[in-house]
Amino acid sequence: MVLITVRLPRGATLADAIDRLDLAEEDVDTSYGLVAVDPDEGLYALRVTDRAGRKAGPPFADPKIEPFGPPRRSRD
Repeated sequence: MVLITVRLPRGATLADAIDRLDLAEEDVDTSYGLVAVDPDEGLYALRVTDRAGRKAGPPFADPKIEPFGPPRRSRD
């Protein structure tokens, strides 16, 4: 999956994004959903398959988020 940003009308939904980008629901990470980056400017982010990302435009970095630093020891 890749993270892309798209311009949609203010108040857009995930269904609106799928329609506008001409994608199938299985092309989209529906659990990630449609994230309003700057709704006043109509800028939204969503995660899509690699194939759908190439169709929609250039992807942005979407690194896996993991804890930073060494594991902490539990205090028993």
